[in-house]
Amino acid sequence: MPTNPTPDQDAGRDKSIAKRLEKHPESKNAQLDNALDESMDASDPPQTTQPGRDGPAESSGYDEEAERQRGA
Repeated sequence: MPTNPTPDQDAGRDKSIAKRLEKHPESKNAQLDNALDESMDASDPPQTTQPGRDGPAESSGYDEEAERQRGA
């Protein structure tokens, strides 16, 4: 697999995004735009996404003790 895409495989990159990120590396919007530009459409999550927390969200109604009792 080639490292650099051939012209017929290149969907194009927005060079203005890279320039904006270079000027403002701390900008969350520029970081997200750059990650989205580098991600494959409709399949890859943006590279700046973070993994979820351990365990279910507090608002989910998950009751650890009740689950433990069900398994016993």
